[in-house]
Amino acid sequence: MFDLDLWQEIFNTIRKNKLRTFLTGFSVAWGIFMLIILLSAGNGLKNGVMSNFAGRSVNTVEVWGGRISIPYKGLPMGRRIRLDDKDFEMVSKRIPNADNVGADLWNSGVITFGSEFTSCQTRGVYPSIKIIDGIDVQAGGRFINEVDIRERRKVALINERLKTVLFKEKNPIGQYVKILGAMFQVVGIYELSRDWGNNNTVYIPFSTAQQLFNKGYGINSLNFTVDGLNTREDNELFDAELRKNFSELHRFDPNDRRAVGIYNQMENYLQTLSIFNGISIFLWIIGIGTLTAGVVGVSNIMLITVRERTREFGIRKALGAPPASILRLILLESMLITGLFGYVGMVLGVGVSEALSAVLAAGSGDGMAILKNPTVDINIAILATLVLMVAGVIAGYFPARKAIQITAVEAMRTE
Repeated sequence: MFDLDLWQEIFNTIRKNKLRTFLTGFSVAWGIFMLIILLSAGNGLKNGVMSNFAGRSVNTVEVWGGRISIPYKGLPMGRRIRLDDKDFEMVSKRIPNADNVGADLWNSGVITFGSEFTSCQTRGVYPSIKIIDGIDVQAGGRFINEVDIRERRKVALINERLKTVLFKEKNPIGQYVKILGAMFQVVGIYELSRDWGNNNTVYIPFSTAQQLFNKGYGINSLNFTVDGLNTREDNELFDAELRKNFSELHRFDPNDRRAVGIYNQMENYLQTLSIFNGISIFLWIIGIGTLTAGVVGVSNIMLITVRERTREFGIRKALGAPPASILRLILLESMLITGLFGYVGMVLGVGVSEALSAVLAAGSGDGMAILKNPTVDINIAILATLVLMVAGVIAGYFPARKAIQITAVEAMRTE
């Protein structure tokens, strides 16, 4: 039941102590504000770093040849490991959880259309690289397919920058460009999710690149995805087994980590996740500490309030006021302060985080993201505010309990 006199009394008490109430409420609002800002910053940092994995599948493995650094069965050090079709076949057949197996072959040169030309890098690839690197192809075009690989077709994909430089406003699909002295038909325009800087990469079929530019032999690197590696231990065991397979094929010590390079993106992904989980826990500890300081401030203020109004409470009890009414008075005042200022802190925190998110979204480019979408789940913000209100009630309960335990005679003697 709504008691108007009770609420009028609470507001009169607050008006008589404006500065004290404001400082108490400010500590509460600042606590919830800082908690939301810290969590938003942590989420923004995590989203920014994780977005840099978006261009590639997180379960990607890349392997390339290196040099022997440990003598093995009479073979000398310094021998170079060159990957070839046998390595591709070995990964495809002997690595049971490998999928989307592909290979790379890079070359540098000049791409020409009519009188326009610019430098470029050709990348001979398999169709699987579209999945591995997260390549999007614009409508009207296509990516390298199995028929291109099998028939060694001279087809190419360029990006938007090369389209602008070579073709201006003309549609490049179906046109022929000259790359390293050979004519290629443009079949698509690709868009990478992270097309950094002056990326002049031209995708062509791997078999064509191998035949035209590499004397029909060799692989720069192997790329494939691996399923079922969900822990760091699983990935370490997989890397060791993979290195062992390459050592048997190329005859080098399986402990020689320089013989072949292995980049396992899942390991980096899991490590990054663990780092951000630790950061989140740390931010929660700081935020909860800030909230606790605000609650302690409320408790101290309520203790002061009880001490100042001890004589008043004694008179109330002498006039027949039940202890529950005094308890309710103090608890409602405590809940009002924490609830009102907690809500203000929550609104300000969410507002600042949303504004920052909008500014970053408007100014985002193609570069690496540091912060992205630095917001906090509204449910977490509301839950934190409710927890703060409950804590405020608990903080006011102990001073209120002390007040109702004093006898009327003792209370009226208090100066």
